[in-house]
Amino acid sequence: MKARTARIWSLIHKWTSLVSTVFLLLLCLTGLPLIFHHEIDEALGYAPKMDVHAPGAAKLSLDAIGRAAIADHPGSVLLYMAWDKDEPGMVSTFTNASVTSDPQTTVVKAFDAYTAKPVGLLGTGPMLVMLRLHTDMYLGLPGKWFMGLMGFLFMVAIISGVVLYWPFTRRLNFAAIRKQKSRRVLWLDWHNLLGVITIVWALVVGGTGVINAYAEVMLGIWQRNELAAMAAPYAGKPTPTQLASLDKVVGNAMKTTPGMDPAFIAFPGTPFTSTHHFAVFLRGDTPLTSRLVKPVLLDGETGDVSDTSELPTYLKAVLVSQPLHFGDYGGMPLKIIWALLTVFTIIVLGSGLYLWTVKRSKVRRGARLSAGVTAAIGPSS
Repeated sequence: MKARTARIWSLIHKWTSLVSTVFLLLLCLTGLPLIFHHEIDEALGYAPKMDVHAPGAAKLSLDAIGRAAIADHPGSVLLYMAWDKDEPGMVSTFTNASVTSDPQTTVVKAFDAYTAKPVGLLGTGPMLVMLRLHTDMYLGLPGKWFMGLMGFLFMVAIISGVVLYWPFTRRLNFAAIRKQKSRRVLWLDWHNLLGVITIVWALVVGGTGVINAYAEVMLGIWQRNELAAMAAPYAGKPTPTQLASLDKVVGNAMKTTPGMDPAFIAFPGTPFTSTHHFAVFLRGDTPLTSRLVKPVLLDGETGDVSDTSELPTYLKAVLVSQPLHFGDYGGMPLKIIWALLTVFTIIVLGSGLYLWTVKRSKVRRGARLSAGVTAAIGPSS
C-alpha cells in the first residue's frame, strides 16, 4: 500500500472510529442485556404469567378478547392485536385514547386467549429503558436517525480497519500477540485480533442496526406507495362506525393464504392500514418465514377481503434484520455467541480509544520536549 493511500485510510479509520466510539459503546452496553431480554423479564417478574390449560381447551373468540381489552381500559380504542409465535395461548392488545394519540401513551397488555384474563403489561421495566436508550436515546425519530448514522460510521471504521490491517499481517504471524513489547503494542495486537474475530458479526449487526434505525422511513414509503395503491379503490370512504367481527376478519384473511397464521391485526386508521380497512399480517411457520409477513386488507365494516400483496423487498429486509440484530434466530446458543461477540466489540472499542489517547499523549509530550530543547539552546541563527 502506498504511503499516501495508507494515510488516507488511516485518517478515515481514526475519525470514523473516534466520532462513533462513545455512541457505539452505549449501543453495545445496552444491546448486551437486550439479547437476553426475555430471560431478564422473566427473572425480574415483568413477563406475563400464563395459566396452564387442559389439552384441547377451547380458546375464546377474538371479539371477546377485544371487549376485555376495552373493558380493562375504558374510553380507549383498539389499535392492534398480536400473537407471540412462542406463546400461542397469549394475545397482546394495543390500546390508546384514539388512533391519532401519541404512540408513547399506548398501553400494551397480554390476555389469556382461553379466559380473556389480563396476564400482564408488556414493554415495561428496565428492558424498556435499555431499548429506548439503544434505539433513540429518548430522542424519538431524530435519535434513531442519529444512531443509524453512527452505525454507518462504525461499518466504515470496520472496512478501513481491515484495509489497514491487511498489510500489517504480512509482517507478522496472524493473531500474533507481542507480549515482550510495550503495553501500547500489546493493546494494539489485541485490538487487531479481536477486531478480526468480530469483523463479520460486527458488519452484520452494524448493517442490521442501520436498517432498523430507518425502519420508520421505509414504513412511510410503503404507506405512500403500496398501501395507498391497495386502498385507492376505497378512497373517500369514511372510517367505519361499526367494525366487523374480528373472528370473521381473521378467518377471511387466512383463507387467502392457507398454511399461514396471523401475526397481528391493524385496526382502521392506524399506520399499517387505511382509515377504512383492517389489515391482517400473516406469517409462515419456519424460522425465516415466521419473521416475514404478508398483508391482507379487509373492509372494516364487512370483513371482506379487499386486496392482498407481498411486502416490498426493503420492508422484508427490515423484518429479517430485527431478530438478526439481537441474535434471536437460534435460541440460547446463538444468544450466548452474540453476547460474547458483543463483549469482544466493547474491548475493541475501548482499546481503540485507549490507543488513541496514549498516542495523543505521546505526541503532546514530544511537542513539549521539542519546545523545551528549542528554548534551552535558543533560536538558530
